[in-house]
Amino acid sequence: MSAKKTVMVVDGQGGGLGKAVIEKINKAGLSVRVIAIGTNSAATMAMLRAGADDAATGENAIIVNARDADCIIGANGIVAANSMFGEITCAAACAVASSGGLKLLIPVNKCNLFLVGVKENGLGEKIDEAIEKMKLELSL
Repeated sequence: MSAKKTVMVVDGQGGGLGKAVIEKINKAGLSVRVIAIGTNSAATMAMLRAGADDAATGENAIIVNARDADCIIGANGIVAANSMFGEITCAAACAVASSGGLKLLIPVNKCNLFLVGVKENGLGEKIDEAIEKMKLELSL
């Protein structure tokens, strides 16, 4: 029996997006280990309450966990230095972008970071699409 795939969910601010992602992963009944990484303690706690298996907070937690994650899910800002109102550091963005794991970036047009050509559907639909892509790419 192979080990569970590790899915790292990164969020900041109040952790609402990360919370929604974790709830949908759990609702889908996927056999994955979910690690919630918040840029602040409020985001971490929101994701932990949503059902993450493990959780940590801060830049170093992002750097360390990005190394071994099979999949990283978060807003598009997690690969942009100084995004999320400064909560994503240069080192954190670099760690996510450099990870060998699958990166599923949910387009959130904030902080002057816009993805042109992305259809404007609701956040819930974007999260559903990310979960489906994760299932396909990780063979879940």
